[in-house]
Amino acid sequence: MGHLLTTTFPAVLAAGFLVGVVVGLTGMGGGALMTPALIFLGVGDAATVVTADLTAAAVYKTGGALVHRREGSPNMAMAKWLVIGSVPMALLGPYLINSLAPPGDLDRTLKLCIGFALLFAAVTYALRLYVNLLRMRSGNHTDDDTPTVRPLPTLLVGAVGGLLVGITSVGSGSVIMIALLMLYPGLSAVRLVGTDLVQAVPLVLAAAISNIALHGLDWAVTIPLIAGSLPGTILGSLIAPRVPQSIIRRGIVVVLTMSGVALLDKAGWAPLGAGEDDTHPLLIGLVGVAMLALVPLVWGVVRRTTGLPMFGSPTVAQVENPSYRPGGWRVAPATTIKPGTG
Repeated sequence: MGHLLTTTFPAVLAAGFLVGVVVGLTGMGGGALMTPALIFLGVGDAATVVTADLTAAAVYKTGGALVHRREGSPNMAMAKWLVIGSVPMALLGPYLINSLAPPGDLDRTLKLCIGFALLFAAVTYALRLYVNLLRMRSGNHTDDDTPTVRPLPTLLVGAVGGLLVGITSVGSGSVIMIALLMLYPGLSAVRLVGTDLVQAVPLVLAAAISNIALHGLDWAVTIPLIAGSLPGTILGSLIAPRVPQSIIRRGIVVVLTMSGVALLDKAGWAPLGAGEDDTHPLLIGLVGVAMLALVPLVWGVVRRTTGLPMFGSPTVAQVENPSYRPGGWRVAPATTIKPGTG
């Protein structure tokens, strides 16, 4: 056991706990936050971090999936087609990137892939928030928890998500979720999360097995990661109803964008930097400041276009009622009743 208690053990434990809390609060996949956090902590190269993160995710996602399965929330037919598409690609992904990476340059290649995947996840996560807002404000949205499953597009979503997760560990809780939301707009939030969790278990298991076969498993990283993320996820789930979700979700978009840019810089992507020895923390800080300033403003403009006030917290009734406009409720024209009709 002594070899597991390294100097990085407390840092990995804390990172796992904090990311677990965010996962429990938002339902977002942990890979998009955990992978860059571990890379920046310097606990190992990118392949080691991806493998450990996928192994930990297989553990805590299994618990969440079992809960949702017991409560009957997943759409199993939909999950089946996602798994058929995702598992083979998750197994193939690590071998594919190994064969395509220049000799001796796997670490840099993986960091580039993860950086771009994080930016993609930030875009899809923001898109998910926008789609949810439109659904609530449309006034004609109806839940359809048993939609007719479209096998081919669902399988393709699984395949793209499986490849992304197999290579970077990012995508199971962000990219696949928004794709399902687009394909099945009537799917309720609980069914969406339940379906995503159920399909994610075999997906991350396959990705973890493939990465372990290629790179091995560093237990000194994996053990504290699991030990921290499990209680963090439970705590996040318990306090979720008491925490303002809108601020957290917009914060995630900022963090994902900063992490993506930072990893691209760290990997020496030509437009940003020259690699490990020449990163630009000032650039990352400026990106963060710009995002902190722009995200609330852009989101305010988006809210305004849907008839909500730019800032402040409207009530649930206001958000879900399409007739609400800032300054009051829009009054429907009076109906004239003809004599003798009632």
